[in-house]
Amino acid sequence: MTIERFFKDDKLMTIPRKTKDKLLLFEKLSEKFEQDTDYTEKEINDVLKNYYDDFAILRRFLVDNDYLVRDDYGTVYRKQVKK
Repeated sequence: MTIERFFKDDKLMTIPRKTKDKLLLFEKLSEKFEQDTDYTEKEINDVLKNYYDDFAILRRFLVDNDYLVRDDYGTVYRKQVKK
């Protein structure tokens, strides 16, 4: 099974409970952002709200799991290089 089972018409229906599935979701969402590009919080939100109404929780998950990094002021976000 793939992460697509959590989507309907390109909208995320529910955030997966299992860590493995969450990580697949974060990986998919992080692909929406370019390396070496600065994003504002609004720009991040504008992308994420296309997939889920509670885009703030997605943004927090992405930051908490090191898919996005935020500067010390919380104003600039960047895609994190995953190893």
